[in-house]
Amino acid sequence: MAKEKVETLDKEVKKKSKKDVNKEMLKIEEEISKLTEENKVLDEKVRLAQAELINYRKRKDEETANILKFANQDLISELLPVIDNFERAIASNSEESKFVDGVKLIYQNLMNILEKAGVEVINRVGEEFDPNLEEALVTDCIEDKDDDIVLEVLAKGYKLKGRVIRPASVKINQK
Repeated sequence: MAKEKVETLDKEVKKKSKKDVNKEMLKIEEEISKLTEENKVLDEKVRLAQAELINYRKRKDEETANILKFANQDLISELLPVIDNFERAIASNSEESKFVDGVKLIYQNLMNILEKAGVEVINRVGEEFDPNLEEALVTDCIEDKDDDIVLEVLAKGYKLKGRVIRPASVKINQK
């Protein structure tokens, strides 16, 4: 029975003309070409998806690093008026007593803690006014100084790890 099937198939193949075989080969080649092109497109999509994932991870890592870097900003901003009050208390009290010494010590400890956290004081007296770091509240006219030079700091400004969290209030020279 199997031998008969083989002989039947053999006869059918011989009946097919060379032309039919060529047509089938062309169809198969077209299908292979189509699938190859489709494969290239899918490979490109996979590469793009991988690149997007890498960029997403980089952005998220950068965002997380910034969040961690500036996590204390709100707390530090709340402490700045307290520091201002310490400075006023120290400046207004001229007598030397243990109480004043204690206030100075507390103030210095607080400033050391803030410095360790990355807080810097903005004090640019004698330098050119920078609107990114300072607010000009008052102007004065001193002939022997250049324009836009910071003459005096009225209220200290602070930066946290390079980012301005409170600009300094200053007096500048204007001729």
